[in-house]
Amino acid sequence: MIIVLDTNVLVSGLLTPYGSSGEIIRMVSTGKLVLEYDSRILSEYMEVLNRPKFQFDKELVEAVIEIIKSNGHTVSASPLKMPLPDPDDAPFLEVAIEGDSEYLITGNKNHYPEKMCKGFLVLSPAEFVETYRKIIFHTKSQSSQS
Repeated sequence: MIIVLDTNVLVSGLLTPYGSSGEIIRMVSTGKLVLEYDSRILSEYMEVLNRPKFQFDKELVEAVIEIIKSNGHTVSASPLKMPLPDPDDAPFLEVAIEGDSEYLITGNKNHYPEKMCKGFLVLSPAEFVETYRKIIFHTKSQSSQS
């Protein structure tokens, strides 16, 4: 599955590794999910993860960024035709639109108007994990019936 991951999910996953966001981070790190990004998204990830309030170890941040780079895909995205409520969210939507993303995962679904999200779903971390489990279960039950 190919996804775009909003920064709030990445931060949440590192702060609470046993929640839905943490599960998504583990799936990205093991290659079960392919993360699409561009240079703006990587820059935001680095800037936010290095904020003193989170107190993430610099080596952890570097390791996370390296995993994203090695397991993910870079996308060259075009600017949106319409502005978003929060302009900082534009790179995530632009990458999801331009890439092969099936899901944009965010803690702020209301920041991404449905009319602009063609070809992919915008889900919360919990919704995505539930969807992923249903798809995997369905795939496994289909292959066991063969």
